[in-house]
This record gives sequence, structure tokens and C-alpha cells, in this order.
Amino acid sequence: MYAERPPDPELSGRLACVWHQVSETEQHHLVVPDACVDLIWGPGGLFVAGPDTGPMPTPMAAGDTFTGVRFRPGAVGDFFGVPLHELRDRRVPLADLPFPAERIEEAAPRPGSRLTAMRAEVRRRLAATAGADPAGAALTAVLREGRTVAQAAWRLGFSERQLHRRTLASFGYAPKTLQRIVRFQRALRLARAGVPLAEVAVRAGFTDQAHLSHDVRRLSGVSMSRLLSPAGRAA
Repeated sequence: MYAERPPDPELSGRLACVWHQVSETEQHHLVVPDACVDLIWGPGGLFVAGPDTGPMPTPMAAGDTFTGVRFRPGAVGDFFGVPLHELRDRRVPLADLPFPAERIEEAAPRPGSRLTAMRAEVRRRLAATAGADPAGAALTAVLREGRTVAQAAWRLGFSERQLHRRTLASFGYAPKTLQRIVRFQRALRLARAGVPLAEVAVRAGFTDQAHLSHDVRRLSGVSMSRLLSPAGRAA
């Protein structure tokens, strides 16, 4: 069972949602790239799920419980105290980062109080650390349009080197990787809304349906039909 809720209104510019998941069976849950970063409390404690560039099958035992706070793409800023690219494709215990993990643990003596403790510390930490790059949303939007990196840089008034540096800092990826991921996520949303795949390919900015299939397999490790199945919908 997986459920998510919107964040507190005053944090909606930085957070995408808060979520809770309980595994009903032993399984490998497929996580696919979405340009987001999550703070998660799982069976092994608090950890960070960094920005992914490929599929991340996550083993779960029956009854395993996960509680998470998801940051919007490009909205992490200095929250975790390390350059974002150092978290790329990694699951890092929060205690290994320059972050007061014990504040959350001490505030949540029971599993039912974990989300409350996480939200309180996220709010405090966001107020005390540097904010996200204000150009992050515009950068994502321009790359989602299918423009080249050079075109995106020109549109935003950056050199290509500046664009690369700011994208790496805000998302943990180089611009081309970010473009591939936001295009993939747009295609996934369209396909889940029932749009035929040939039309998905055109609307999401792929060359053709074969290009769409190639990128879906590259980023998720499975076919689009597998992602659209009930088992793949929580990915």
C-alpha cells in the first residue's frame, strides 16, 4: 500500500509530497528516475535517496514500512549539507551526512510519530539553509520543451558552462541527463493518462516511438507496458 499527501502549504515550493508505504508482500519495488530527492525513514533508519539516473529495484520484506518527504526537482538546495551530485544514484544513511539525524529520531519514539518529526525538522532545516536556485524551474521547463543544451543556455541567458554548473548543483545531473529524465517522466504521465504511445512520443519530444521505447528501457529497465501495469504504477 502506497499513499501520498501534499506538503504543508508554506513548503509547497520546495516539497512535492509526503508519503507512506507498507509492503504487503516480499517484493522488489521498482523506483525510476524522477529528478526528485527523498528523505526516508525505513526499516534500517533514516536515509536519503539521491537523484537517480537509472532503475533502482528496492527489496522489501512483508510488513516493511517506509515514510518519506519528497523534494521537488531542483529544490533541495543545501538541505543535506553536501553537493547533490555526491548523492546521485545512492542511498545514504542520514547519519553519514552533516545533518542532525538524532533530532528526528529523538522526536519520534513511536513509528506513528515519524512523519510529524520529519516534517518539523524539514521545516526547521529549510529555514536555516540556503534556498534552491531560482532558475531551477525555468531550466527544467526549457529542457522539457526538447531544446538542445545550447538552446536552453541561450534562452536562460547562461553560457553552456554556467548551465552545466547550475544544473549539477540543483539536480545532481548534467543538463542532458536531466533533459532525458524530465522527458521520460512527461511521457510516463501521458501514457498513464491513456494517451496512445505514438502520440506520447510526439508530445513528450521524442524522435519517434522507437526512441521513446529505448529511453524508457534505459531509464527504468523495463518496457512502458510494464510501467503501466498495476505492479509498475507505484514506480
